Amino acid sequence: MNLYHKPSGAETRWISFEHSTLERGSAGQRNKGAKGFPFDSVRAGETKTLMDIHASGTIRRIWITVGDRSPEMLRSLRLEMTWDDATIPAVSVPLGDFFGIGLGRTVAFESGLFSNPEGRSFNCCVPMPFRRSAKVTLTNDSDKDLLHLFYDIDLTIDEHELNDLYFHCTWRREQPNTLGEEFEILPHVKGSGRFLGCNIGVIVDPRYDGAWWGEGEVKFRFGGESEPTLCGTGTEDYIGTGWGQGQYMHRTQGCSVADSEKNQWAFYRYHLDDPVWFDGGCQASIQTIGGTSLEKVLQLQSAGVPILPITIDNGVLGGFTRLLELDEMPDLVTAFEPTNWCNFWREDDWSATAYYYLDHAEGTFSLPSVQSRIAGL
Repeated sequence: MNLYHKPSGAETRWISFEHSTLERGSAGQRNKGAKGFPFDSVRAGETKTLMDIHASGTIRRIWITVGDRSPEMLRSLRLEMTWDDATIPAVSVPLGDFFGIGLGRTVAFESGLFSNPEGRSFNCCVPMPFRRSAKVTLTNDSDKDLLHLFYDIDLTIDEHELNDLYFHCTWRREQPNTLGEEFEILPHVKGSGRFLGCNIGVIVDPRYDGAWWGEGEVKFRFGGESEPTLCGTGTEDYIGTGWGQGQYMHRTQGCSVADSEKNQWAFYRYHLDDPVWFDGGCQASIQTIGGTSLEKVLQLQSAGVPILPITIDNGVLGGFTRLLELDEMPDLVTAFEPTNWCNFWREDDWSATAYYYLDHAEGTFSLPSVQSRIAGL
């Protein structure tokens, strides 16, 4: 970062309720300039326009805080961003999830893209370029009025090169996921660009009685291919830890929620140092696989819990049995020891926010209903 070079013609603006235009010398004029319009309310069902400008520029920082920071409200507030007068927003996500607040649970943290200094405010420093216009709105999809909304969008007025990409963000949830299938972090999008990262929330089905849920591998498919080009080795492996997953928060990877009592986990990975570039489209997914002792797997199966065993690890060299490659499924009771580790497909409640750049401004996805967003929180 060159801190002392000023690009020719570049200017800075801060957009808030105190100043919503690009006009110079006109900020903070309400109440004779004495803190006249620091916040506003958002009634139930209302959409508040936070920014609507026509210029070429780059959003550099977004700060927001709201009076109601309950999980239900943070999932009910819909944040949308539209670049260059596109017909579909490039960003359409719950407010809390956008800022890395997994499952609506606010904790103090700092990462390379987002921060929540004391658990009461939301910061984003993802650069978001636009060439002709930028519009940011916040809609209250709940049935409850939001009394206090404070915000600040910091941007620079500047020009962009032809290969500069547009920022996109999408959110989705499966409650539960389909047994034996991957959960899509990012369904297939067209175009060329960069997958910037994701944050994921899991509400574990208590029927699995504490069995580990995080054995699934993250996979990337490019250009519409049926098989992945990139593949990880496990859920906690993807976010840089191993042998389970506790709470920690680092610059590019972390786990903000690790609550075995409430069966909730929330974690993130941002590809700042290891870019994921793609051409012809991108799809990202994670396998919904868990693991525990074979004895417990058999007990859960007999109790009718949804389980599909896939591998057995008996803890010795060469002792990893790939059940799905066998011509016939063996009798798991007699073929293996009850203490052997068994990986299996399972069903849980998965949600994910995906951040990415594309070579076009037009969005692809709309946000699901507020009822599906807040159910079970």
